[in-house]
Amino acid sequence: MPLNRRRFLKKSAVTGAGVAMASAVAAPAAQAAEAGKGHRPAKRYSLTVMGTTDLHGNVFNWDYFKDAEFSDAKGNAKGLARVSTLVDQVRREKGRRNTMLIDAGDTIQGTPLTYYYAKVDPITAPGGPVHPMAAAMNAIGYDAVALGNHEFNYGIETLRKFEEQCDFPLLGANALDAKTLRPAFPPYFMKTFHVKGAPPVRVAVLGLTNPGIAIWDKAYVQGKLTFPGLEEQAAKWVPRLRSMGADVVVVSAHSGSSGTSSYGDQLPYIENSSALVAQQVPGIDAILVGHAHTEIAELLVTNEKTGKTVVLSEPLCYAQRLSLFDFELVFSRGRWSVESVKATVRDSKSVADDPRIMKLLKDDHDIVVAYVNQVVGTATEKLTTVEARYQDAPIIDLITKVQEDVVKAALAGTEHASLPVIAQASPFSRTSEIPAGEVTIRDLSGLYVYDNTLVAKVMTGAQLKAYLEYSAEYFVQTAAGAAVDVEKLTNAGGRPDYNYDYVSGVSYEIDIAQPAGSRIKNVTYGGVALDDAQKFVFAVNNYRANGGGAFPHVASAPELWSESTEIRTRIAEWVTAKGVLDPKDFASVGWKLTRNGTPVF
Repeated sequence: MPLNRRRFLKKSAVTGAGVAMASAVAAPAAQAAEAGKGHRPAKRYSLTVMGTTDLHGNVFNWDYFKDAEFSDAKGNAKGLARVSTLVDQVRREKGRRNTMLIDAGDTIQGTPLTYYYAKVDPITAPGGPVHPMAAAMNAIGYDAVALGNHEFNYGIETLRKFEEQCDFPLLGANALDAKTLRPAFPPYFMKTFHVKGAPPVRVAVLGLTNPGIAIWDKAYVQGKLTFPGLEEQAAKWVPRLRSMGADVVVVSAHSGSSGTSSYGDQLPYIENSSALVAQQVPGIDAILVGHAHTEIAELLVTNEKTGKTVVLSEPLCYAQRLSLFDFELVFSRGRWSVESVKATVRDSKSVADDPRIMKLLKDDHDIVVAYVNQVVGTATEKLTTVEARYQDAPIIDLITKVQEDVVKAALAGTEHASLPVIAQASPFSRTSEIPAGEVTIRDLSGLYVYDNTLVAKVMTGAQLKAYLEYSAEYFVQTAAGAAVDVEKLTNAGGRPDYNYDYVSGVSYEIDIAQPAGSRIKNVTYGGVALDDAQKFVFAVNNYRANGGGAFPHVASAPELWSESTEIRTRIAEWVTAKGVLDPKDFASVGWKLTRNGTPVF
């Protein structure tokens, strides 16, 4: 679908931003202590802005991959049905007309529920269904939602259809039309609260998304959208919002607070820049933080230009937490000003599911449960990812084998058909299991939890060695003879499991006694030492192919082929075609950890 800004422009042809006004009669304003004898007390107003982020398709407290209620070691609960109960609780406490509800993005991707309505029974089909996240969030009464990077995973057509189904705007001040450089989505949302006996309070929410979209979803957005840095666009829009009469400015940013990036220096913008926005851009009162999947109840950042404190909060992902920003405003000298802001979080496990949301989405949920429990084959033995991050596990070899076969078939009959095909895969989950006996879509989906698609690139032997060396930085340096604790062996420097890659088709050792950069040993192909000039076709997921994780050479390598079918679907097709899932058809020991040549395991 071409970028269509009609809905956006008709909201405000002058400012280029959507404005929604909500008339509300506030609860009687609390009266302050008198400023001085003979003076009337100042008018005050209390306002609460609630926020969620990184919902990733979680409506219910349900694990579709385990076909059971969600549970974790900390007893957390998740899902919008729980958040709905928390929101109702806050609205009763504060007065609904004194509250707002916003989100910081990553809404329509992440569970089989959202996958089903994007791909199996897509919302884009003629007469298609309403997206379950739109239905739930409309029912709960969200005011505005910032775009996350995963909003673009299914393409712009799906995103635009979702936008059409929402009763609230999707905000993205730094999501620009690549040709006009104008906002392709509403940059902000403004809500007006009427206060008895005083002028109204105007609250602006500025939405900012992640510049990494340009890399991670390049296939969908290249030439159509561009994503400048958050600091740059906040500096442009915050003064405008203030000049338009905003008494309170809240930023909803799909960007973590750490100031780091996961894709190296491929873009001149920082991925996790919320704290930098607070520090560098004057005029912001609070920031709802997203993207990083961490819980930050309250983070105070001092703006370097004004010396004022900006309050940040990031609720835990999957609707496990709800952030509350409690604002106290005072009317003085003809205007409202923010006197104080305090951020807290509320825990979804402390409440029950909202039966209204459960009933609303029950049919959608039941359809998806039936879908993921379809049997597609049988396994000769149990396969698990429990040890996959430090030992070559057959279950990961299944992924690479499927990728190799798909790419070989795609390149058959082309000039590149004679090149050997190798593949990468990561141990995404530590708990995935394919049981012996019947294998379902659910089992296979639990192995590959992301909606990645497949790309074929050309790499040389020398580039492959550099790629493996970078991947091996995942391991903590462990001296020969030292005790090995597998719980402390991986994730060096905080690197997540999904940024550690196996590579199939070649054999190699990872010497963890050596410092990072000098660990890859004895790399062979076809039983002989790898030739640096040897060319390979590298079957790689689109996240990695576009630079995700900052692995060397792969993003700039020549691309031969790509597709839009998810790797997860390809795995299900492969197993269905085979009928029997037997490790002898895909498993091999291609790599091992060593210390000075001696295997660790």
